[in-house]
Amino acid sequence: MTNFRVALAQINCLVGDVEGNCQRIIGRIGEAREHGADLVVFPELAVTGYPPEDLLMKPRFLKENVQAMERIREATSGITAVVGFVDVGRDIHNAAAVLHDGKQVGLHYKVFLPNYGVFDEDRYFRRGRTLSVFEKRGVIFGVGICEDIWYPEGPAHDQCLHGGAQVIININASPFHAGKWAFRDKMLATRANDNTCFVVYLNMVGGQDELVFDGHSTIVDPLGNVVARGKAFQEEMIYADLELSTSFRVRLKDPRGRKESLRRADVPTLEHVSLVDVSPRERPPLPAREAVEPPSRWQEIYDALVTGVGDYVNKNGFKGVVIGLSGGIDSALTAAVAVDALGKDRVMGVAMPSVYSADESLRDARDLAEALGITFHVVPIMEAFNALNGMLGPVFEGRKPDVTEENLQARVRGNVLMAISNKFGLMVLTTGNKSEVATGYCTLYGDMVGGYSALKDVPKTWVYALSRYRNTISPVIPENTIVRPPTAELRPDQKDEDSLPPYDTLDPILQMYVEEDRPMEDIVAQGYPEDMVRRVIRLVDFNEYKRRQAAPGVKITARAFGKDRRMPITNKFRQ
Repeated sequence: MTNFRVALAQINCLVGDVEGNCQRIIGRIGEAREHGADLVVFPELAVTGYPPEDLLMKPRFLKENVQAMERIREATSGITAVVGFVDVGRDIHNAAAVLHDGKQVGLHYKVFLPNYGVFDEDRYFRRGRTLSVFEKRGVIFGVGICEDIWYPEGPAHDQCLHGGAQVIININASPFHAGKWAFRDKMLATRANDNTCFVVYLNMVGGQDELVFDGHSTIVDPLGNVVARGKAFQEEMIYADLELSTSFRVRLKDPRGRKESLRRADVPTLEHVSLVDVSPRERPPLPAREAVEPPSRWQEIYDALVTGVGDYVNKNGFKGVVIGLSGGIDSALTAAVAVDALGKDRVMGVAMPSVYSADESLRDARDLAEALGITFHVVPIMEAFNALNGMLGPVFEGRKPDVTEENLQARVRGNVLMAISNKFGLMVLTTGNKSEVATGYCTLYGDMVGGYSALKDVPKTWVYALSRYRNTISPVIPENTIVRPPTAELRPDQKDEDSLPPYDTLDPILQMYVEEDRPMEDIVAQGYPEDMVRRVIRLVDFNEYKRRQAAPGVKITARAFGKDRRMPITNKFRQ
């Protein structure tokens, strides 16, 4: 038996920061070497960050990425490393370099390039058409990239069946959505069991624009059991000793034969590369490590929001954020997320009451700010609102007040927040949730003003659940804010249900229509009134123009507005 020590570098990479990413990688290589690792593994496109998108069209960016790989290669004396980068030649490839004792000994080009949801890899990369396995200290391992592991007859199948691989290394930049880790665990267990191999699955962590990467790096044994797991949303090094036989290898049966298997993956060759052992004979003991349990549903979603907001603000160099605090639950949860992401000293809350604001709204906003320990200001808007009404009076003469005056209040508030943003160098964090964004229950240049949205992909019913969850950590969101019926407070006695179905009815309809693309007939068949379903669908379709102008926000569900769902604004198709 051979004790094969692997180190998983679960790191937070920054897109475009080739120098910074390079230094992170070199530093982690040194750490893995000190811990006696045979192999250290880094995420997909770790050198460039993921996804680099149209930076891949810039020759200088590609050149710097290749130059960084040369420096990383030189840093691998005495160890083997698998590093994700962009290989540049006649074509460009999403590649994993296998580096060994200062030399590049192999490359794996990603075979399956996803081109759905948030992914556009066919736009940039050429797919891989060759496979390799590598032998070190009698242990044979294969390398794959992200999507490659999801297919039963993908590269891992051929690397194990025809190359004798006992370990599959799979490097990833796999975006988060709620509950994905559980589905991924089942898939990894299936691949490991089907191929009688260890699967070493490494995922990056951190936020990149609308995407969040959750880590959850996992090692699964040939029986499908999890033997090591990384923490969620945290950078760390994960070490594990794999006990492997170097004299016995279970061979898989291939019911279709090699030709069919390779044809399905479109991979004509499989190369075997032997590596001269450079590992130290005596290893230090593994660092002590507690078992990592997957987070609960609301914990993982809340942590994803904190990660997305924190990385967006920090990676883009903002001093902090300013938030309009209405006394409502959306702004309260947004403020709690911001404080947990940035610290209380980098968050400012502003209440902007009008004549329609209830006294309890201002009180709840103040109580929230005090509980969070953030700076709090009150800026009444009626003077500005009345001035604008006076200015527009001659133009509006003879017309009754309507939604125009409601929107005018929201736009005054937007101006206040943007003025504070300019004066103090703070980014406005907008507070709208997915239910409002879906139905257009929001005001352009008003409550939609902001540089980033924490709750853009969070349905209203989830907002309540997340607020309850956050209060289990420390009770910062006032109970009155949670139990009070939601209201925009733009006219007397206004409630959200005056304009929308109850949220516990609305959200399931939105999920079926927006996330699952189910037709109206299917939704009605679930027991929802046809007139209600028809109205909700019309609201979603009609308000695409608003969403196109909305701030980016954290992707939480399997299908978020934005890259996940690309609908034309000018569009005559109707359900």
